[in-house]
Amino acid sequence: MANTKNLSREERKKAKRATRKKRKAEKPLKAREYARGSQKRKVKKLARGQAKR
Repeated sequence: MANTKNLSREERKKAKRATRKKRKAEKPLKAREYARGSQKRKVKKLARGQAKR
C-alpha cells in the first residue's frame, strides 16, 4: 500500500478499501474442503450433579 502519512482520514480509508478490494480480486481464498465447524474439538458435558446446580 502507498504511503498514507500525508493523506486525510477519509482519503486514507478510501485508499485502504481500494487496496483490500484489489488484493481480494488478485488472491481469492479457495473454497473449504470440509464442513464449517466440523474440525472443532468436541467438548463432553460435565458430570451433572448436586454441585452443578
